[in-house]
Amino acid sequence: MSLAWFNGLLIAWSAIALISFGSLWWKPAPYGRYFESGWGRALDARWGWILMESPAVLVLPFWFVISERTANPIAQVFVLLWLVHYIHRAWIYPFRKQAGRPMPLGLALCAVAFNLVNGGFNGGWLFHLSPAHPPDWLSRPQFLIGVAVFAGGFAINVQADTVLIRLRRKSPHYRTPEGGLFRWISCPNYLGEIVEWCGWAILTWSWAGLSFAVWTAANLVPRAVAHHRFYGTHIEGYPASRKAILPFVF
Repeated sequence: MSLAWFNGLLIAWSAIALISFGSLWWKPAPYGRYFESGWGRALDARWGWILMESPAVLVLPFWFVISERTANPIAQVFVLLWLVHYIHRAWIYPFRKQAGRPMPLGLALCAVAFNLVNGGFNGGWLFHLSPAHPPDWLSRPQFLIGVAVFAGGFAINVQADTVLIRLRRKSPHYRTPEGGLFRWISCPNYLGEIVEWCGWAILTWSWAGLSFAVWTAANLVPRAVAHHRFYGTHIEGYPASRKAILPFVF
């Protein structure tokens, strides 16, 4: 694929993210507490999650393995960071959390398609179309800052997930989450994931990485707002001072 074609497709892909943002702002994706029929067969939530996230574990490493950069330590670090997130997200997190409400098959397949395309854009750019990264890339400011942001976002996400998992184990009823960034916002787990992929965009210094960060925000900001409203109407005494996803702001 030529660079011009790749860039054109990436722009179109990013534009779809903005359309998705508008759609999800109006109606949350129908899984979890917003589950509804009409999206095909209902899967067990745990296995539905594994189904939709597992392709992401495989697709970027696939583009790496078929490239000519397998011996490049910079490319190896990119793959490692990607796998740190997705092995946890696809194969560890589903077994930590409560099974919850079913996952619609249609939605899971949409997520599979997203992960294949998104992984293809990132892997295609990093390992095939981008100029070779210079040997000092791993010591450059954008990489070091990006890794710090990526790691910080990952830590925020995992810590917030842990709070929610422990809360659900104590009671099947919705209760006010406490601790960490829950002091200020309703959805630090989503904030952490957005921060994480902003870090990825910085450390790879790529439009493909930025597109992924845009997609992450387009999916998770509307869901955070929906959760925030849900908590306010379903949990008695929910703190009115909390924001949805950005402390003190939104």
